[in-house]
Amino acid sequence: MTELLYLEDSYLKEFTADVIEVFVEENAIVLDQTAFYPTGGGQPCDLGEIEFKGKASNVIKVKKIDGKILHFLEGDLPDAGTKILGKIDWERRYKLMRTHTSMHSISAVVWRDYHAKVTGGNIEPLAGRLDFEFEKLNAEMTSEIEDKVNAEIHRGLDVTSETLPRIEAEKIPDLIRTKINLLPPNLTEIRIVKIGDLDLQADGGTHVKNTSEIGTIKIVGYKSKGRINKRIKIEIV
Repeated sequence: MTELLYLEDSYLKEFTADVIEVFVEENAIVLDQTAFYPTGGGQPCDLGEIEFKGKASNVIKVKKIDGKILHFLEGDLPDAGTKILGKIDWERRYKLMRTHTSMHSISAVVWRDYHAKVTGGNIEPLAGRLDFEFEKLNAEMTSEIEDKVNAEIHRGLDVTSETLPRIEAEKIPDLIRTKINLLPPNLTEIRIVKIGDLDLQADGGTHVKNTSEIGTIKIVGYKSKGRINKRIKIEIV
């Protein structure tokens, strides 16, 4: 098992690790610990660099496959047992953190005030989309949502996380805001991300420490994706 350093410290920019497995054909490695976030939950993977023995290879993709976190490299491949220095593309990661926390803030406001669940979503650096179980959505509503979310963000709410036994976490009301419960059935512990008094959700991604770091969200578009499925597109400024 690879220790997931980003769960405890999403601000970690560099780390050391040992290569525990090598996939030559894929030009990928598995590490004993990593700060690189693998693609999942609508959040894209981290990019960056792996340094070893005076060499450097770009990390071009990180993906969880069959329970292993593979770091796909562009360049030379270290051997198993090699100690490496991992460097996160911090500018990109921080933008993704700001966006991810903003998405939680949006879904929290929409759930609280409109009782609409999330049906899908995607995160990009300082941009993203969320699909909601809305029967109707118009310019007046999106403007209202934007104002409400920014009011919450600008309160400067602390963002914290903890890991709970699944049986305990599942007792929390409205912990799952998605239309479909995406938690694997074999998961025995669940990480909970809390945003002040605004939000409490199961989540495995990276976030900022305080909503004041997000900036201001702008809803730049909305459209219907079905009778009870509406999409909101956002950007952060």
